[in-house]
Amino acid sequence: MWLVGVQGGGFGLGLALAALRLGHRVVLRTRQERLRTEEPHPSLKLVKEAEPLGECEIIFLAVPSAHIETVVDELGGVLDGRHLVVHVSRGLVGDALIPISRLIRERTVVRRVACLAGPVSAECLTRGLPGGGIVGTEFPEVAEAVRQVIGGPSLRLYETRDVVGCEVASALVGLLVVALGYAKGHGYGPSSLATLLTRGLAEAVRIGTALGAQERTFFGMAGVGDLIAAVGGDERPEFRLGQALARGLPLEAAGKEAGAHIEGISIARRVHHFAERKGIEAPISQAIADIVEGKKGPQEVVDGLMRRRTRFE
Repeated sequence: MWLVGVQGGGFGLGLALAALRLGHRVVLRTRQERLRTEEPHPSLKLVKEAEPLGECEIIFLAVPSAHIETVVDELGGVLDGRHLVVHVSRGLVGDALIPISRLIRERTVVRRVACLAGPVSAECLTRGLPGGGIVGTEFPEVAEAVRQVIGGPSLRLYETRDVVGCEVASALVGLLVVALGYAKGHGYGPSSLATLLTRGLAEAVRIGTALGAQERTFFGMAGVGDLIAAVGGDERPEFRLGQALARGLPLEAAGKEAGAHIEGISIARRVHHFAERKGIEAPISQAIADIVEGKKGPQEVVDGLMRRRTRFE
């Protein structure tokens, strides 16, 4: 039996429930006040401070990248080299697109860090539905610990040593899902969507390899697997955001309708600027940034993308 620490909102709750289902004890730090009015689980401890997470053996961070630095700094004083830390953020930090695993290692003494990515969803975790994901870590014991804590018979968890690839693929797939929701909201058909997503994935590979990722990672669970889940209609918040933007809602209202913090809101322009600095072509990231910021409408974006010169694939 593991003592599992979790920090986060809806996805964090899913992780906590998955661990409880497998018989582990869980310390959950969350802002979801509704949990405090429900019948408490005997193996679940709800906390408001960071200190109790230091008692746990493995800690999951389901925190948006906009808040990850604050959370990691809070945990820095209570974690040590014994702890295993797994993050599930779809974001990258700052203009340099710093992977969150690197941030954790730089700001704490923790070295055994992992990223959980792929099509695993909060609904799968909460309801115990069949699903899968991938654990990016340089430490095999961390991947095995994640399997023991949340895996079980209904969740297949693969592993890779390409931690950066997992993180970048997860972040850029989140960005593409915003575009998918926007395109579907405007009635674009299968051919248009297939073109958008395949060229978007190629763009993600160019950016990812510039950050040190391996190309093959983008064609596994962290990239293609995650995109297939989105196309299949898992109704993730990024998709709802894209649909809301397609209906003409301003960004703030669209974000509220999506019901969660969307990493793609802030990452799109930063990805575009990073690509410009590196001399990488990233027209889809630029288009998504223009849409999210309300600078261009759908027809203007589509016309601009379609006029681009085609190349060998």
